[in-house]
Amino acid sequence: MSGCTRPSTVAVRAPGKTAYLFGDASEADVPSLIVFLKLYDASADGNLADARPIGALREKALARIPG
Repeated sequence: MSGCTRPSTVAVRAPGKTAYLFGDASEADVPSLIVFLKLYDASADGNLADARPIGALREKALARIPG
């Protein structure tokens, strides 16, 4: 899933929701990950209407897998 060569990958999935894989995550991404998790939890299908609130984390997305 494109994460093997990237240290510190983060996968997020929930039943019936789109799954996400982020690569090259660092300690600096923790605040953005928390924002992402809150938005993800609030979304019925896991899709974000606007990814701008997660800042540079959106550029670290390796995969988005439909639920």
